[in-house]
Amino acid sequence: MRNEHSGPFVPAEKSISEFTLKAVVLGLLLGLVMTAANVYLGLYAGMTVSASIPAAVISMGVLRGLLRRGTILENNIVQTIASAGESLAAGIIFTVPALVIAGVWLDFKYWPVTLIAMFGGLLGVVFMIPLRRSLIVEEKELVYPEGLACAEVLETGERGGSGVLYVFSAMLLSVVFKFFVSAYSVIKGTVQWAWEAGRTAFYAGSDMSVALIGVGFVVGPNVAALVFIGGAIGWLVGIPILGAVQGIPAGDTLIGSLEEMWSSQIRYMGVGAMVVGGIASIIKVRRGIADGMRSTILGYTGSSRVGQVKRTEQDMGTKMIAVIAAAAIVPTFFLYGYLTSNVPTAIVAGVAMVVTGFFFVAVSSYIVGLVGSSNNPVSGMTICTVLFSSALLLLMGMTGASGIIAALGVAGVVCCAACTAGDVSQDLKTGYLVGATPRRQQLSQVIGVVIPAFIIAPVLTVLHSAHGIGVPVKEGVPFLRAPQATLFASIVKAMFSDMALPWTMVGIGAAIGLLLLVLDIFLKERNCSFRAHVMPVAVGIYLPVSLSTPILFGGIINHVASLIVRTRGENQARGAIHNGVLFSSGLIAGESITGIIVAALIYAKFELPQVLHESDWASLLLFGLAACILFWVSARRVRVGGRPGSL
Repeated sequence: MRNEHSGPFVPAEKSISEFTLKAVVLGLLLGLVMTAANVYLGLYAGMTVSASIPAAVISMGVLRGLLRRGTILENNIVQTIASAGESLAAGIIFTVPALVIAGVWLDFKYWPVTLIAMFGGLLGVVFMIPLRRSLIVEEKELVYPEGLACAEVLETGERGGSGVLYVFSAMLLSVVFKFFVSAYSVIKGTVQWAWEAGRTAFYAGSDMSVALIGVGFVVGPNVAALVFIGGAIGWLVGIPILGAVQGIPAGDTLIGSLEEMWSSQIRYMGVGAMVVGGIASIIKVRRGIADGMRSTILGYTGSSRVGQVKRTEQDMGTKMIAVIAAAAIVPTFFLYGYLTSNVPTAIVAGVAMVVTGFFFVAVSSYIVGLVGSSNNPVSGMTICTVLFSSALLLLMGMTGASGIIAALGVAGVVCCAACTAGDVSQDLKTGYLVGATPRRQQLSQVIGVVIPAFIIAPVLTVLHSAHGIGVPVKEGVPFLRAPQATLFASIVKAMFSDMALPWTMVGIGAAIGLLLLVLDIFLKERNCSFRAHVMPVAVGIYLPVSLSTPILFGGIINHVASLIVRTRGENQARGAIHNGVLFSSGLIAGESITGIIVAALIYAKFELPQVLHESDWASLLLFGLAACILFWVSARRVRVGGRPGSL
């Protein structure tokens, strides 16, 4: 395991190539691909995954393998730029599609979407920079697990290891698999069954998605199990009970009737659970947040004097931070004015954005250090932002479309800032461990959020036209459920119109969240490795259980493979699971990119999908085969020493 007490991999007094043209260009190319892939994945599954490790591995394969040159610090710059765009995608797809789902936008407006992403990303970077020394260097309780793991990957690559073949072979597998799901259907998108039992009914099913198996493997067995538990609460418990009480509504199919029950009532349990989880997360780390806010204020009053401190301690200068912050904050007021056509509303929305953005950047930066980016409760933070900004706007008498646009505009910028801050924190931890220059990383992060921001709106437009985001647009083409965006659309419509939420379900979800908090305290006191985090369960409730099922499979593969390889020694275990993570990242990227390509073909009026042959059992067989390949990769014996795939 990487020991940071041994000092940085590249000593401060040593100067090697770092912020080079080839590193920036490769980082941007990977960043654009990863951004587009995570837009698709987030709309499809309600979850995104870090791009740092696959980007680092691909960078090593290109710079060291193809170009026969490249340093560990150049590879670090590549993964820093690439992962910044991925975090930006998460912030946008959780919020901005709600404007279309709520009906206040008919389509995705290019410049507003681009500017919301860009301004939010920039604020996430500059608000976090003054926290770096306090959180990354001095606070030993914060481990930043993804940052630590990425540092290990980079150092392994410097010693001769690789793994790029796992990424590209998995991408090829998932491209073929997704093509035969979405373009020329041989594999069914979802294999599912439903059956009646008296007044009620039961459901079982799974999406045939190798990307979701990869997500489950990457997030690990604990989070994967919690997401499935959330789905089971909604679909295997909630729907049968509600059906027994109210009866199953009439519909064209039994499955369609059950989906209507879930969509109109059951999923709102996830709202209550998310609110409880988000507030609880903030309360848990209140002392750390206070320290972080204090560090932020002190950081802005100080200055990083380049040339008077060691290379590995040089942050971006205070004047530059102030310029970038002003360039993001001031135009945001004008953006809100353009969107709402109301100057007082724009001022209130802008102030709400700055206050909540500043606060939640500190929250996000601290929480990801404790529990990792996978457990970062960004949805809960965004709900709090929506409620806070909506309350301010309602006090001003704002209602209708203008209020909805303003509230979601604030939420979009804040969500992008919080997501970016969490990613920035992990990247700066990686840089601290490998001996990077912080100010060069911070400049890379600025570049990494500005450029990918320009492609998010076109990707959203293509996906919405081809599949529908939140609502179906074409018969026979599965729509992208965009669970968080659908949730936020429901909340703001209830706040600014006469629409009523099913408050009974929201209350039940809040009670579930409280029970999970109590259970988690019980598990923590007994030092259990399994924890009952609220947010993954809440997300699971808000997802169809057919999406949760392959995520659970991925988590199980991770757990079983870990048990098998653990008996071979630490290096073998780490190497095998590392290869599994790389293979899973390839599965995620390949399916997501193929999904966008197929959507572009549909957008270009190609008659897709075309059904060649669909069979439940054939689909399950091929899906199981892909899962077995992932298990084989993650459980096989690795060669420790310098061969590709070794660690």
